[in-house]
Amino acid sequence: MIDGERVRLRDFRAKDLGPYERWMQPGARWQEFDAPYFGAPDPTWVRDHVEGLQERIESGAWEDPRRRVVLARRGDDELIGTLARYWICEATEWPGVGIDIYDPDAWGRGYGSEALTLWCDYLFAQGYHRLDMRTWSGNERMMRLAEKLGFRLEARFREARPVDGKRYDGLAYGLLRAEWCGIDSAPPRP
Repeated sequence: MIDGERVRLRDFRAKDLGPYERWMQPGARWQEFDAPYFGAPDPTWVRDHVEGLQERIESGAWEDPRRRVVLARRGDDELIGTLARYWICEATEWPGVGIDIYDPDAWGRGYGSEALTLWCDYLFAQGYHRLDMRTWSGNERMMRLAEKLGFRLEARFREARPVDGKRYDGLAYGLLRAEWCGIDSAPPRP
């Protein structure tokens, strides 16, 4: 779908389903950072979700613009994560974006910033006016990534996210297409 220097964003393929199902099982380390306040996925949900993906792969019935894509390394084309688009408010065409890198060996290697840059390029090219990114103050990597890409912290919901007996802030970042495209004085994108 979209190739960067080191990453590829693409649709799911049959070869992704086994690794994806393993990464979705409760207890995977990435789940400690991706909204742990919602709890781990239920194994039944995981099975049903993977079966749904299998049906989409077989039918080729992908949304346009895409709602979720695989994040793969370019060299071996192996799934290391996913990127998503979801609605903050569908009636006003206000999407949120997210990224999960499942493999801890891929953390801190620049895959996330390159992948999210490509994803934002793709979504802004679809005509979206703004993109949101939601996280929590315990996910320092996501906070740094949002700021690196030019997302602005627009809301802080103090002590809204309980994780392991401690309360963290809920954070909402936003980015306008005009800022991304350099039309105003926003920080330049990487």
